[in-house]
Amino acid sequence: MSRSLKKGPYVDEGLLRKVKAMRASGQRRAIKTWARRATIVPEMVGQSFSVHNGNKFLNVFVSENMVGHKLGEFALTRTFRGHREPRGGEEAKATA
Repeated sequence: MSRSLKKGPYVDEGLLRKVKAMRASGQRRAIKTWARRATIVPEMVGQSFSVHNGNKFLNVFVSENMVGHKLGEFALTRTFRGHREPRGGEEAKATA
């Protein structure tokens, strides 16, 4: 279920404060955050974040296409290593 329109998007206030302070100072460092549930707002465009994925921090650079999404969507928590390769190929089918 999506969030009510009258409430507006959820943005971590501490995170938004850091973004505004970073813009005012003109620094280009990544902001370290655990706030994966924070919605990306237009003020964050052009800013880098280090988003925690449960194990380590992954760098995320915010572009215009990301506005409205959550920070956690861009820091994946699971690593897919691929499916197991079938053994034998043609030989396995002939004996089965």
